[in-house]
Amino acid sequence: MRLSNVFFAAGIVLSLPGMAFAEGDAEAGKKVFKKCAACHVVDSDKKKVGPSLQGVIGRTAGTKEGFKYSKVMIAAGEDGLVWDDEALKGYLANPKKYMKGNKMSFAGLKKEADLANVIAYLKQFTPAE
Repeated sequence: MRLSNVFFAAGIVLSLPGMAFAEGDAEAGKKVFKKCAACHVVDSDKKKVGPSLQGVIGRTAGTKEGFKYSKVMIAAGEDGLVWDDEALKGYLANPKKYMKGNKMSFAGLKKEADLANVIAYLKQFTPAE
């Protein structure tokens, strides 16, 4: 096998996990979001136990007006945490580990597909810039 073919094949293999994650299925994410719906809404600005997740993509952590966040969530936002795909993936996989001291009691989504799908679903409720 030629060296260029090895590098080409390695590039494909290394890009697959990122590609699979980035291409979540919003319809499947709607089903995953049912695990979140006891505490969050996405289709309005209404708060529940947790803040509305409408427009969460691109939002600075701890800044949704009208919601009382934990000190660590506010500090994370002040330190520059913005909810993008990677930050949401890390947080939603294990909220307590990702941000020790936050108030969210959810255990996390363990499947990569569930993470990708719920993030794709959340994107539907974030206005385009």
